[in-house]
Amino acid sequence: MKIIKYPERHDWHEIVERPIVATEKVFSLVLPVIQEVKEQGDKALLRLTEEVDKVKLSSIEVSESEIAQSGNDVPLQLKQAIEMARRNIWKFHLAQMPNTVEVETSPEVFCTQKSIAIEKVGLYVPGGSAPSFSAVLMLAIPAQIAECKEIILCTPPDEQGKIHPAILYAAKISGVKRVFKIGGAQAIAAMAYGTESVPKVYKIFGQGNHLINAAKQLVYLQGTAIDLPSGFSGLEVLADKTAHPEFVAADLLAQCEQCADNQVILLTTDEDIITPVLEQIEMQIEKLPQKEIARKSLENSKIIVVKTIEQAVEFTNLYAPEHLIIATQYYKGVAEGIVNAGSAYLGNYSPISAGYYVSGTNHFLPADSLSKAYSGVNIDSFFRKLTFQHLTRAGLSNIANAAMLMAETEGFAARCNAVKVRIDEEIIKPEIERR
Repeated sequence: MKIIKYPERHDWHEIVERPIVATEKVFSLVLPVIQEVKEQGDKALLRLTEEVDKVKLSSIEVSESEIAQSGNDVPLQLKQAIEMARRNIWKFHLAQMPNTVEVETSPEVFCTQKSIAIEKVGLYVPGGSAPSFSAVLMLAIPAQIAECKEIILCTPPDEQGKIHPAILYAAKISGVKRVFKIGGAQAIAAMAYGTESVPKVYKIFGQGNHLINAAKQLVYLQGTAIDLPSGFSGLEVLADKTAHPEFVAADLLAQCEQCADNQVILLTTDEDIITPVLEQIEMQIEKLPQKEIARKSLENSKIIVVKTIEQAVEFTNLYAPEHLIIATQYYKGVAEGIVNAGSAYLGNYSPISAGYYVSGTNHFLPADSLSKAYSGVNIDSFFRKLTFQHLTRAGLSNIANAAMLMAETEGFAARCNAVKVRIDEEIIKPEIERR
């Protein structure tokens, strides 16, 4: 990790820059896949699955019996852990349910906003050697609470053509009825455009590698909504002298082991913590199966020392981390100053793992510095807002002059006339109000 001590403010913008992806190259790889699936449907999916996942499938969709059997193939203790996570995620997201807004903005002018669930959603979950069954819970549970009419899930099969039972079990208890054995950019294309087997959805959720994220951005440009823009995943630990070096090192490594492109930052007001944290990283990293991935990630990472907590807060809001651990003495006060972060973990006993799995918050968060403008996935992600307005004759009269003047000033005569014909006493007939 690169160590930077007491940087000047004019250098902060350079320090917070993330690694750059050659997006043009990634798009050039993904676009032909999307086009092939769009044109050839299931035929393309079967060919690409055989080519990429090294398995020849006879059926793209997971059978009902496979989903039912998953409960028998998952160890009891893991099922209990999944159930604890399900309950907590359900409870937290249920509390976010939106309310209908009804306001009389002017006399006899009634405006309403109603939340309506997105009817068809598609969930993408990475598979392979590290099946992300926790991602199923994070996406399917809020979709179920929102009462989306159709929820489908795509995830790549193993070389035996199977889906990890924990993924299927998580899908089953989260209300997902249809699961498809497809991964990669081809899965994103299948959900965006539909095939003979895979239904077209209105919004796609889930994250993956650069190819997956590029595919999501490309189908978004052609009319399919997506949950979040893509970016490099990252974590910041904001620590003072009260932080535990062992805990800090563990959290940094917890993010590093996921992907070599990830970036972590230790931002501290205490120089003395640097050496023990680095020592703990070296001790702990040797025990990780993914230690080579973690070491590569650490090469992109930094330790930054600032003079005060106030500077640390200011720097954090500029960096806008996806995950933020506040390991300081007065962590609640520090948290009050944070405005740019995906999800924050307060105190020495709130590890990143809690939010990733069991606490109840959602782990699909805005990466890079996108938390400056985006929220993580939440219950609102599965709704759209529809507004209504109802005006009586008197209500229209109350706002007519303003509406006509504004329409005329913007140069829209027909908009002005749509008001005028309704308030013209020679044209308008006695009105029967219907409410």
